[in-house]
Amino acid sequence: MRLSASSVILIKGIACMLACVFVTALAGAATKHIATAVPVTTIVCAQYLICLLLQAPIIFRSGFSMLVTEHKFTHLIRSLGGWLCFLCYYLAIDHVPLVDAALLRSASPLCVPVVIWLMMRRSIPAAQWLPLIVGFVGVGLILKPDTGTISIWHLVGFLSAVFLAVSMVYTRKLTFTEPGQRILFYYFLVSFVCSLPLMMLGWRSFDWSWFPYLLFIGISIYIALWLYTKAYLYAEASVVSPFSYFGVIFAGFFGWLFWGHIPDGSSLAGIALVICGGILTVVIRESRSSAEDQSKVV
Repeated sequence: MRLSASSVILIKGIACMLACVFVTALAGAATKHIATAVPVTTIVCAQYLICLLLQAPIIFRSGFSMLVTEHKFTHLIRSLGGWLCFLCYYLAIDHVPLVDAALLRSASPLCVPVVIWLMMRRSIPAAQWLPLIVGFVGVGLILKPDTGTISIWHLVGFLSAVFLAVSMVYTRKLTFTEPGQRILFYYFLVSFVCSLPLMMLGWRSFDWSWFPYLLFIGISIYIALWLYTKAYLYAEASVVSPFSYFGVIFAGFFGWLFWGHIPDGSSLAGIALVICGGILTVVIRESRSSAEDQSKVV
């Protein structure tokens, strides 16, 4: 049975998203492995330096005119959101199970409507409230550790989702006028510039035998971002976004394999609720966007 051209493109989009979250989970596992020996601020700075060096030749080939933009402030907000997302994510990874940190970061679709409401003054449609409530109840279950009190590092992990949502909203805004390579270059540049002073302030010497891990993390994140872009190029967000939650499964597998972390009943229930809420939020948002586009055509 031969697949249609549209089916092949759809499969490519799903495959790119699955590969993206797998590579990101690998980078997260590598970060958790070295975080006790290498400061998180050093890991983040090295990551963005490597990404910037990999992106620079593309910009040089395209010419410096590629860097001309009228949306400097939007680039800045998008870049700061992405940078703070990874900073909070890696800080959380160093203190909580990998699957918890990955799940809390994956709660970003739940935060998108709230970010749009707060930063762009757009109301949240009534249909989105139920999945938001369901998802945030799940986040609450994840935030509640065995001691019965909220862990500060779980909250830091959730902040990574908030900042990722900011990055997602402003990336979407930039895509209407800016090429993807320019968006990535400014993201890597701003993130590296912000990371450098933090690395210097928190500098701690470490064994350079860890350098291959730093190289692996930087290259992995660059590849993951490339795959992420390809996934949304091939298919609609409502189709590929739900597959991003496989990252939680991959992170859970690596957490069990390397550190013996097994989520308890409360965490498993939270995972289920966050995934359900996130998928419903994306589907409702995409359906609403499609309806608005159709009304404009009519």
